[in-house]
Amino acid sequence: MARRGDRLQALARELTNSGRRSLAVVGDVTCDGDLERAVDLARVEFGHLDVAVANAGFSVGGRLMDLTLEDYRRQFETNVFGVLRTLFAAIPELRKTHGRIILVGSFLGIIPIPGGTPYCMSKFALTALAEGLSHELAADGVSVTHILAGFLDTEIYRVDNRGVHNAESSRRTPPPWLLYSADRAARQIVSAAYQRRHMKIISTHAKAGIFLERHTPGLVHLAIARAIRKAGIRRRS
Repeated sequence: MARRGDRLQALARELTNSGRRSLAVVGDVTCDGDLERAVDLARVEFGHLDVAVANAGFSVGGRLMDLTLEDYRRQFETNVFGVLRTLFAAIPELRKTHGRIILVGSFLGIIPIPGGTPYCMSKFALTALAEGLSHELAADGVSVTHILAGFLDTEIYRVDNRGVHNAESSRRTPPPWLLYSADRAARQIVSAAYQRRHMKIISTHAKAGIFLERHTPGLVHLAIARAIRKAGIRRRS
């Protein structure tokens, strides 16, 4: 399920042509009822639901005083409430199959950065959700896999929550050497779900950053502060 029907249908055709059964559903995680419709269609087409992936997300950037409450609301509407809509729609079916839930979060849900507090807050929320939900659903045989991804080479840096190219987002794109292949990440996510992993950290920089944040948080704070000071000097020069 996704919002851009043309690209979604192209993907469905690609999967079908490779011998896979596929069903494309145009929908939006911010719209009540869209997830229930998608789950119902999947159940009719395939007979049951085995895996639900909550992957929809975008990034609101900017300093707090340059943003508004509405900026934070629209960030949470997709990144948090969109996930909740997915869960409420899918869990009843997943209980029947002892299925799997994948919550796609970010290492920025562990290490907050200035200029990105809306996004970081939304991913912090998923960390709490994944931890609590994994215990709640354990008795039902439903696993919850929390993905803590690093900087992936996806459109999140180029488009906004409407799927429109966003020049401001493009200026926040991490350097190429930090971007991790989305294809490699997808394979790791599938493997983690198959193994019913509790958590999977994707990319070396994410693993290193989370390790340092857990064991030397003061050092990470100083490193971020120093990077911000350097960036400020470059902007003024």
